[in-house]
Amino acid sequence: MSPDVDLTVPKPGRHALRTRLLALDSRLFEFAAERNWPYAERVLPRLSRSANHGVLWFATAAVIAAGRTPRGRRAAARGLASLSVASLTINTLGKRSVRRPRPVLDAVPLARQLKRQPITTSFPSGHAASAAAFATGVALESPAWGLAVAPIAWSVALSRVYTGVHFPSDVLAGAALGAGAAFAVRGLVPTRDRLIPPARPRTDVPALPDGAGLVVVANKGARTADRVHALLDALPRAEVVECEPDYIRAELRKAAARARVLGVCGGDGTVNAAAAVALQHGLPLAVLPGGTLNHFANDLGVEDERDLIRALQGGEAVRVDVGRFTSDGQHGLFLNTCSLGVYPELVRRRDRISPRIGAWPAGVLAALRVLRSDRHPLHAEVAGRAHPLWLLFAGNGTYHRLGLAPARRLDLADGVLDVRVVHGGRRPALRLLAAALAGPLTRSPAHAAVQVGRLHLSGLTPGALLAYDGEVTEVGGEVTLEKLPEALTVYRPLPGSPGSRS
Repeated sequence: MSPDVDLTVPKPGRHALRTRLLALDSRLFEFAAERNWPYAERVLPRLSRSANHGVLWFATAAVIAAGRTPRGRRAAARGLASLSVASLTINTLGKRSVRRPRPVLDAVPLARQLKRQPITTSFPSGHAASAAAFATGVALESPAWGLAVAPIAWSVALSRVYTGVHFPSDVLAGAALGAGAAFAVRGLVPTRDRLIPPARPRTDVPALPDGAGLVVVANKGARTADRVHALLDALPRAEVVECEPDYIRAELRKAAARARVLGVCGGDGTVNAAAAVALQHGLPLAVLPGGTLNHFANDLGVEDERDLIRALQGGEAVRVDVGRFTSDGQHGLFLNTCSLGVYPELVRRRDRISPRIGAWPAGVLAALRVLRSDRHPLHAEVAGRAHPLWLLFAGNGTYHRLGLAPARRLDLADGVLDVRVVHGGRRPALRLLAAALAGPLTRSPAHAAVQVGRLHLSGLTPGALLAYDGEVTEVGGEVTLEKLPEALTVYRPLPGSPGSRS
């Protein structure tokens, strides 16, 4: 690698203010070099080296994500995205715009100096930019993790002056660029605190300061014992029933018979079963997310046990819509989505092979097999005409695309089904990809979208598969999808309540 400082370029003409600022920068650098920094000699040079190529920040992101909380995973992802934007900006614009030589190392003790001196231009500091970008990105999503990361980021930035590879102004400019990159990423992908769903329609529910009257059925398959125990620590009079997945529905019915509030801990399928029982018994529902994705809980605004505890103790809840499907006497509810066509086929194939090879490899293999199929998995009559379809998706509420972020719902009581259809034809993978990229585009040759309160399909292929909240069943003949407006009462912390994250 060759240095990018062109010593043949003439120096710029004299400018009084710039000259004074550069002189001050040099004096500050020499002042720092002359100071004795207790305990820094062993730490800061190593910390500076560990941040080369972002290694330190990738390791830190792994630690944050290992906490298995959605907020931690989002904070880690946002930190790395901010770092990537900052690094790209520094390397493509920053370093090439101001070709400033590195400081002279005469004043820096040999023990502080890096074994390998950088050969790129000095302004701005890429290490400081990466540190500030990562720390700011993490803090924007999770202030608690941001506080933990900030001292490390500050030390990395400080180490660049301590080891003599940057002037103080290089570090300040790099840190400013890094923080700006994090805010730019937030402009493209809003943070969770900007996506809190509206707290409506509010409804009266019992406040449970100590948990008396709450019965929580926890799915052991979700492996969330730590969350259940944290809930019990805060609500000692609550009752928790832990059971295997096969016994969830039976235990939910037993719990509903003695509960003032029915609680559930598990993934979207478990929450779906609890919602059906809560509706049947007229009980409010308390959802403790315990699955992999937890779409309903996240869209609701309940991310972990802390959110649920605040809502239960404060007696805060809203009413939300519920989707319902019926087909030849069969019926079911969905809180998130209901779909027919290629997706249910994929889910069934995945579930058949996942015990042997694991969930993610099974999902990829199932998708490849389904998309290579020559037959359309769904035929339906629309306006009296039969249409081959690759996919029919109905969301319980409108799904929005927010910048580059995946679609999510901002209103769980908007009264509509968000229906997307991918038309039949050749190359299903391209059609599905085009529909996904188009988002809420109303109509195209590949797909169509409409928002309705009720949808009736006839002429479905016998044995067609229907997926709802991760479950799969067979339907045929006619299928009706409809909304039950504001049918379910669910606890959630309201904006402005003590400790709320809004």
